[in-house]
Amino acid sequence: MESEPLIDEALKSELAALYQAADRHYHGLAHIEAMLALASEYRHLLDDPEAVEAAIWFHDAIYDSRAKDNEAKSAELAEKRLAGRANPHRLARIAAMINATATHQLPPFRDEDALNDAALLLDMDLAILGAGSAVFDAYEKAVRLEYGWVEEPMWRAGRAAVLKSFLARQHIFYTTEFRDRFEAQARENLGRSLQALQDQRG
Repeated sequence: MESEPLIDEALKSELAALYQAADRHYHGLAHIEAMLALASEYRHLLDDPEAVEAAIWFHDAIYDSRAKDNEAKSAELAEKRLAGRANPHRLARIAAMINATATHQLPPFRDEDALNDAALLLDMDLAILGAGSAVFDAYEKAVRLEYGWVEEPMWRAGRAAVLKSFLARQHIFYTTEFRDRFEAQARENLGRSLQALQDQRG
């Protein structure tokens, strides 16, 4: 039934169990809770807050650092578990937002409200980049643990490429609200992290 909440307590418990797996050093329940807190804070800006919250809950549900299709599989899981709770259009919107977290490029929504929701979701996902330096450094260490199978030279090269791609953007964050709050600190954090990687190579 569409009147059911998208994410009920049973589904929260099911998803929370996935996020509490031992190999989830960063992409775990704390990340989801941090995003949900931001969604609550910026709820007044969201067109469909429940859909955004559903996308948050599902966006990293499937996570294997060796895989390239985590977001696609997470979107498929969302479509399967939310069938009957959302109409096909709303379900497609949720799946598209989840898939967008793979590249952090906006999905091709024609609807301005849907596009704004997706922009806010992507900004919430990257808010950690603009955290205080100690929190950001802990995030970096946690991500490295998730990629513990990657040898150090390959890790440094790959991570440096990711950091450079973010720094090369005109704006890391899509929305004015997140840009004003996190952009300057994010650029400082990313630049410092990139310099540390380059110093290690030297």
